[in-house]
Amino acid sequence: MDIMARLASWQIRPKLIEHPPLHRCDDADRLLVDRPGTRLKNLFLRDNYGRRHALLLTRPDKQVDLKVLSRRLGWSRLGFASPARLRRYLGVDPGHVSVLALVNDMEQEVELWLDEELREGDDFHCHPLRNTATVLLSRADLLRFAGYTGHRIQWLAVPER
Repeated sequence: MDIMARLASWQIRPKLIEHPPLHRCDDADRLLVDRPGTRLKNLFLRDNYGRRHALLLTRPDKQVDLKVLSRRLGWSRLGFASPARLRRYLGVDPGHVSVLALVNDMEQEVELWLDEELREGDDFHCHPLRNTATVLLSRADLLRFAGYTGHRIQWLAVPER
């Protein structure tokens, strides 16, 4: 899928920055990739039974306490979803995850969670379904994107270890 064409069809035209592959948040630090805006860490999570899935966006340096978060939300033990689940639900491989992958979740099986700490952020850094580029998605465009894909944003106070 050409995600940029899909975004443009929704009147979302974010800036696209090409760069070497970035598999993890700290890869950008090592390569001294400097971009304006709000960097994100994207965690694809599942409950203990593999029946519920969520994409959590938080700041890159945050060590999320999944045990406390799962208790707060009433989910059975939260854990990281496997690469196979990532491909099945979001259509991307590890290292390519971003909120834009929700375009592949046509059944809205994945919940979208945003850390409260990101509320004031703007120009969110998102992989456009590949890790060799970054899209700078404004807060308004992020909200509009979620609406077009049918995903409701849940703002959470994400606990830190």
